[in-house]
Amino acid sequence: MGDKLCLLVPGGTGQLGTDLAALASDTVSVRAAGSAELDITSAGSVIEAVSALADEAQASGSRAVVINAAAYTAVDAAESDEERAFAVNADGPRVLAAACSSRRVPLVHVSTDYVFPGDADRPYQPDDPLGPRSAYGRTKAAGEDAVLGSGASAWIVRTGWVYGLTGKNFVRTMMRLESERDTLSVVDDQRGAPTWSADLAAGLLELARAIAAGQGPRQRVLHCTGGGETTWFGFARAIFGHLGADPERVRPCTSAEFPSPVERPAYSVLSADAWRAAGLAPLRDWDEALTAYFEALRSAAVR
Repeated sequence: MGDKLCLLVPGGTGQLGTDLAALASDTVSVRAAGSAELDITSAGSVIEAVSALADEAQASGSRAVVINAAAYTAVDAAESDEERAFAVNADGPRVLAAACSSRRVPLVHVSTDYVFPGDADRPYQPDDPLGPRSAYGRTKAAGEDAVLGSGASAWIVRTGWVYGLTGKNFVRTMMRLESERDTLSVVDDQRGAPTWSADLAAGLLELARAIAAGQGPRQRVLHCTGGGETTWFGFARAIFGHLGADPERVRPCTSAEFPSPVERPAYSVLSADAWRAAGLAPLRDWDEALTAYFEALRSAAVR
């Protein structure tokens, strides 16, 4: 077997999947499949896709790996549609893991900080007790259990506060609101680590290559986020600065001032200790990544 990688990315048209496909395309055979092309809740479709991946890898002398970026991420909507969220976030990974186990294809499954209660006072370690407080968090925790209990050669990678060049995310929302409002209020009592999806994709590809080379980490649950930490308010002010707007236009407020059907984690910082111990490169600090993000955004606008 060579060191070439054959990659299947369910959820391949989302912001993370798009970045995975773009980063991998030069050196990896990659199929990034959106939900219309590959519904992970459909056992038949999943078995067919994983089998095709395994056959391609065998024929080309490559290593097959699946990175599951498919998820139901509408946090508020999940509270009233938990059945659908469970289908995508728990049943889907269970089907995917079973197919990977059958064909002996390693699986990397992307999860979330929402599996924790959010009441810690130091960064969460991968083996800290779970305690999701939302439908989204419960369904993602169930997906983790399904994957880890499947018998597949599988790894869970938790992340949080992800933003990208495409799709709906906090950065793009702030960009829109900056042009629409004189001032805006952003919560200053929720703390986490902003993560550019391109940086996360690079980390996941590094992990996939290690797994393909037979050097997958012994620890099966890992955390991968941008370095450092801030609040949504601090993040918003940094975004305004990159837009050339006055950060003072962003005012701090509390979560209580924005009633929501979802109890969002007050503390979402995830420790990179296990990631680093596995020999994987930690992601750069969130503010450095945000600078690179805006450079990429300007570059894309020029083309």
